[in-house]
Amino acid sequence: MSANEIVDKKLRESKLRKTTFRKLVLQNFVKNEGKALSSKDIEGLLHDPDRVTLYRTLKTFEEVGLIHQTVDTSGNSKFALCGSHCTEHKHHDHHAHFHCTNCDKTLCIEEINTSRPVLPEGFEVHQMHLILEGTCSDCRTK
Repeated sequence: MSANEIVDKKLRESKLRKTTFRKLVLQNFVKNEGKALSSKDIEGLLHDPDRVTLYRTLKTFEEVGLIHQTVDTSGNSKFALCGSHCTEHKHHDHHAHFHCTNCDKTLCIEEINTSRPVLPEGFEVHQMHLILEGTCSDCRTK
C-alpha cells in the first residue's frame, strides 16, 4: 500500500475530512514511521505551513488516536504515528522512546512496554514517559 493510500485509509477510519494540509502532515508521519517528530521538524518538511493550523492538526490527530506525544530529554514535545491499537478513546502508547544525543532523533521502542505504576489511593496518572538516552545505531557506525 502506498503512503497516499495509507493516509487516506487512516483519515477515513478516523472520520476526519481529507484536507490537503492534513494529508501532507500525516504523510510525513507515515514516511517517518517509528520516529518521533517535533512540530519544528514537521514545519521543515512542509512548505511554509501556518503554525496555528499545524498545532490544531497535531491536536486533532492526537485526539483521534493517529499520533501520540512524547517528550525528549530536553523537554521538547515530539509526536509519532500510533499503531493500529490506538483509538479516539484510548492511546496504547505505554512504550519507551529512545533519544539519540548525537543526531537528536527520537524513536519509538515498542518492544519495551511500560506498565502503569501502582500509586497511593487517590492518585491518578495522566501521562507517563520512559525515555532512553544514548547513541542510535546510525550514529554509532559513523
